[in-house]
Parts: sequence; C-alpha cells; structure tokens
Amino acid sequence: MKKLLVLVSLTAILTGCSLFAADTDPTPSPGNLSDLGRAPELANKVWLNTDQPLRLAELQGKVVLLEMWTFGCINCRHVIPSLKTWHREYQDQGLVIIGNHYPEFSYEENLGNLREAVKDLGIEYPIAQDNQGETWQAYHNRYWPTLYLIDKKGIIRYRHIGEGNYSETEIAIQTLLAEEYP
Repeated sequence: MKKLLVLVSLTAILTGCSLFAADTDPTPSPGNLSDLGRAPELANKVWLNTDQPLRLAELQGKVVLLEMWTFGCINCRHVIPSLKTWHREYQDQGLVIIGNHYPEFSYEENLGNLREAVKDLGIEYPIAQDNQGETWQAYHNRYWPTLYLIDKKGIIRYRHIGEGNYSETEIAIQTLLAEEYP
C-alpha cells in the first residue's frame, strides 16, 4: 500500500510538472514574440512606489513587464533580483516594471505587511495591490509568479510562468524595446 501511495504521488508530481512546462513559451526571438492579445487595463486603486495609479493606456510607447506575485511565495522572491536588475538597466530605455500583488494568504492582504515586504525586499518599481484579484483574473492568471511583457502598443507579446528563463526574458525585453513605435 505504501509503494502504491508513493507511486501515485510521484505520478501526480511528474504530471503536474509536465503540464506546467507545456504552459510556458518557447525561447523568445524577434520572430516568435507573437501577439497574445490586447493587455487588459489595470484597475488597481492602491499603489506603492508611485505617486499615482498606473494605467496601460498612459504607458503607450513603453514596454511594460507585469509580474503577478505575492510576497509570501518563495518562487516570487527568487524572481525579484532579476526584476530589480532589469528595472535599473532598462528603465531609462522605456521599460516599466509593475508588480501586481495578489495575495495567496490573508496576512498578505494587509497593506502594512505588503509595504514592509516591499521595503525589506528593496523593491523600487511600482507595486499594485490586487486583493480582490481584478487584474489577476483579467489576465486569466493561475500561477505565482507569472511575467507578462506588453509591447509599446499594449499587446501581450510574452508570458513566462515560474522562475527561470531569465536570459530569454531579457532577450524579449531587449527585442520589444528595440521595436519601432509610431
């Protein structure tokens, strides 16, 4: 019975991993950053690290990296160093990074806890609190972390779920920044 339980558990883990892997995008190149549809507008009302709420309509002409995250998620924490580096390196070239914080647990809903986590993690890019999941749901998101790259026209061109693929994501950022915009 114990062997059967181990076998069933192992099968479930491997199946979940293969489904997860199938849901990620291939290595980006200028030819395969396809149109994944218009990015839903951000409806968040509570923001950190910015003087006013950000709206995609006002960010036309810039490349937006939207990260779905929550501060209690270790995988999300592992992505933050790359986000901070890209923010420093590409902000002046037109990259805007937005962290959409959708809590998994009730303690993550507390704005004071979010503020403290943002400070402790050294995050300087804008963070939107999404306690009701409006933005999370508008993007049909299911996983933390998920990165979306939105081009200068407001079209989602790249999505990556989970940690890793940092070089590929950076190539996609560079490619989108280099694209012409009317």
